[in-house]
Amino acid sequence: MLRYTLKRLLYGLLVLLGVVTLVFFLFNILPGDPARMMLGQRADEESIAIINKDLGRDKPVGIQYLNYLNDLLPISFHNNSDPENFFFLAEDKYAPYTTLLTAGHTSVVLKAPYLRRSYQSKRKVSEIITSAFPQTALLAVVALSIALLLGIFLGVLSALYKDSWVDRLTLVLSTLGMSLPSFFAAILIAWFFAYVLADYTHLNMFGNLYTVDDYGTGEYLDLKNLILPALTLGIRPLATLTQLTKNSMLEALSQDYIRTARAKGLPYRRVVFRHALRNAMNPVVTSASGWLAGLLAGAVFVEYVFDWKGMGIVIVDGLDKYDFPVVMGSILFICVLLIVINIITDILYGILDPRVRIQ
Repeated sequence: MLRYTLKRLLYGLLVLLGVVTLVFFLFNILPGDPARMMLGQRADEESIAIINKDLGRDKPVGIQYLNYLNDLLPISFHNNSDPENFFFLAEDKYAPYTTLLTAGHTSVVLKAPYLRRSYQSKRKVSEIITSAFPQTALLAVVALSIALLLGIFLGVLSALYKDSWVDRLTLVLSTLGMSLPSFFAAILIAWFFAYVLADYTHLNMFGNLYTVDDYGTGEYLDLKNLILPALTLGIRPLATLTQLTKNSMLEALSQDYIRTARAKGLPYRRVVFRHALRNAMNPVVTSASGWLAGLLAGAVFVEYVFDWKGMGIVIVDGLDKYDFPVVMGSILFICVLLIVINIITDILYGILDPRVRIQ
């Protein structure tokens, strides 16, 4: 088991290194100059050169890449005396950090991964992510909860009434949900429920978890703003979980132990919910855990349409302003989250099914 776990961790680290490399070089070959964006109409070549030097963008791309890796690694090498050195350690750059070893002008320090600062706000990218991610996490959890509850209910209903109009309608809706793009679905749902039916639903087309009161003196929790984005984000997992529940239920209902339970005279409802449904939930729960990671990463368009102040707004705003550290840091954070969830899932599979560890 230890060897299997170490192999999963090694694969995860290799994937992360590949993502870091891809993200860095992708955003360093894109057209557009952040320095020119920061200076606006006042931009001149001398000012642009000064800003690029301050941002470290005046050095060769290979040096910038090594510098970026050095910032991300928890154990880093730094030059203590030469500001022109690409491993120069500024006093507040990694605060807090712990010096492990010093030899001459070079130090080895232990620190948290440094995602750098925003070009626009000068805030640390880690602080921006920390303030935005809870909103995305809440949205993803609520969306998945809606998808699970409705998906299991509709899946069981389709299995019990197979080939009926209920089953056919559920199949059509599931197919539509899986094929409908999130961006289009968000616009359609916002228009229908928050504009056409606004007098009945009293829902807002745009809004955040906290809303400023009418007097501008404070904020209050406004949970109704969560309904439409969560419903929109949950459409695709709802469609998948509905069909998965239906197929699992049909397979469970065809097993010998179900026929034996029916032959013994157990009530049909008890056979369905106490025996068939319980055994049909394993693949559904497994799929739901995978969908949670997917929803955390895929909420960008939904958050943008509903103006939900999460990671999606951060990424889109960063792209619009050429704020590369914010975009790169956000993408890397989401990728790390996906990798960690996949590693934990693989390890749990290895514990539950020893055959997986042989592969």
